[in-house]
Amino acid sequence: MADKRFALLIDSENISSKYISVILGELSKYGTTTYKRIYGDWTDTKASRWKGKLLEHSIVPIQQFANTTGKNATDSAMIIDAMDILYSSQVDGFCLVSSDSDFTRLASRLRESGMTVIGMGEEKTPLSFRSSCTIFTNLEVLLEEEEKGEEMTDESGRAKASDKETAEDTYDSGPEKNRKIISTIIGMISDNEDKGKTSSLGEIGNRLLNKYPDFDVRNFGYSSLSRFIQDSGVFDLKRVENSIILSVKSDDKTKGEIVKYIKAEVGKHGKKGIGINQLSNELHSRFKNFRVKQYGYSQFSKFVQSLDGVEVYETDQRQKMARKS
Repeated sequence: MADKRFALLIDSENISSKYISVILGELSKYGTTTYKRIYGDWTDTKASRWKGKLLEHSIVPIQQFANTTGKNATDSAMIIDAMDILYSSQVDGFCLVSSDSDFTRLASRLRESGMTVIGMGEEKTPLSFRSSCTIFTNLEVLLEEEEKGEEMTDESGRAKASDKETAEDTYDSGPEKNRKIISTIIGMISDNEDKGKTSSLGEIGNRLLNKYPDFDVRNFGYSSLSRFIQDSGVFDLKRVENSIILSVKSDDKTKGEIVKYIKAEVGKHGKKGIGINQLSNELHSRFKNFRVKQYGYSQFSKFVQSLDGVEVYETDQRQKMARKS
């Protein structure tokens, strides 16, 4: 599905703006987003948090006044636009972002016409809408993976603040931009491995552009993507017929050092243990190229939990800790 064209339609009245980065990131796995539209009453103060995201991500706002009290006015506008796009024959699929069951019939109708329908919504999304989609993704799970699986550190080793409402999905973050791209590529390779697929240089390049439209290796001082990837020291590149296949380097010696370091840090903090975030920060400070996805995990806490002699638990304040088991 990597070459498919998708129309992204978002119901702003039922989806928080904090999910925009994971929505676009997840959709980039399936193909190119040719339509980006969001529906709501933009005269309403409730829509203010979305307004700052629209220009940055090139999402077209569709105004729909709430003429009837208690009625979700965006539903009809989204449905009409979806059918117009369907009959234009310009896309191969739709991504419907809403937690509202009112789009169940629309999803079914689009699938009847041969469209791939990717649904995204919160945990509260009714089963009827979930079942009517080709694929349905829980946005809360995606957000949790992004926040816990790609924790970044600043130069002093402290965790950067994570603002759920304002965090942006961008690689251009000063000294961290190279690191962000490498982490993204590792995630793409891991996704393909989970599906039993290899990762070609061409596919990775296309997916990077889908996720970051302004990505250009020349910003990093390179003339080709292959050289940029090779010089990272994280990947193996192998030519197979007319394609270059990427894989994450396997370094058992480095993994052994990482495991030894984690166990030593956990042991130093006694019965209470050490906070997962603190442990992650200290580990990244010592092992600059550490990426948890290299070891088959989307969350650092899951990787720590897999180690013999280490237990991960939650305090009464819901803080995750690691201690000797």
